Amino acid sequence: MAAEEQIVSPDQRKPVNRKAMYAALLIGAAIILSFLFGNHVGGVEDAFLLISAGGLVLYVAADAWLRKSGLR
Repeated sequence: MAAEEQIVSPDQRKPVNRKAMYAALLIGAAIILSFLFGNHVGGVEDAFLLISAGGLVLYVAADAWLRKSGLR
């Protein structure tokens, strides 16, 4: 079965809509940050939420920078 699969290079795949991906990731980060305002006690949850939202924002920033500099 593997011999019948078509070889596809990355530039032949359907391109991803970057603006939609960035919007979805940033909306997701905003939703995660909205979880900070709740009825929980303690900082462990807050730290996890901040790290998760920061990771999403960092991914968007790094992807935009790499595309702008031509490395991706």
